[in-house]
Amino acid sequence: MSGIIGKKVGMTSIFSADGRNVACTLIEAGPCVVTQVKNVETDGYSAVQLGFGERKEKNTPKPLIGHFKKAGTTPKHKVVEFRDFRVEFEGQVDLGATVKSEEVFKEGDFVDAIGTSKGKGFQGVVKRHGFGGVGDATHGQHNRQRHPGSIGACSWPSRVFKGLRMAGRMGGDRVKVVNLKVMKIYPEKNLILVSGSVPGPKNSYVILEK
Repeated sequence: MSGIIGKKVGMTSIFSADGRNVACTLIEAGPCVVTQVKNVETDGYSAVQLGFGERKEKNTPKPLIGHFKKAGTTPKHKVVEFRDFRVEFEGQVDLGATVKSEEVFKEGDFVDAIGTSKGKGFQGVVKRHGFGGVGDATHGQHNRQRHPGSIGACSWPSRVFKGLRMAGRMGGDRVKVVNLKVMKIYPEKNLILVSGSVPGPKNSYVILEK
């Protein structure tokens, strides 16, 4: 599986070939540095580790500093491992090599985007699960319009079932959005324009997989 690490720039829209206005996400994808190459003989599986985003050396643990120096590069903020990197790169991806977005993707490809969703804090059932609330303010209701309502029976089962949708912490989860189309690539600026939305706020790290 080939892929690249990027940073979410923001959202925009473009017109497709058939005249439709398509909402898109702009991602600064790469260039990434190969910080480790794994093979079946020594590691038991084939993989390529990529690093992206500059990181201050004073904020980097010493073992990681040695790891990056072995690859001949500066400390990176985000490190991701891609197993079974694309066949076309076999024998071409060496330690310390640079991987650019136009080498991995081309316009028209479908990619999967992985990111961390925006944290919403503690939310109620209406926002978190889309509940409709108890009802109107009539029929004796008082200050219960957005409450969850009944959460279980009485004598049986005498408990609340696990997994019941209730209020709680929302967001901040690892989310994968599949089959986003690569609408346009700007190789001179290391930018990729993909259709649809990508999880996370602006300037958050995103993993694109093919």
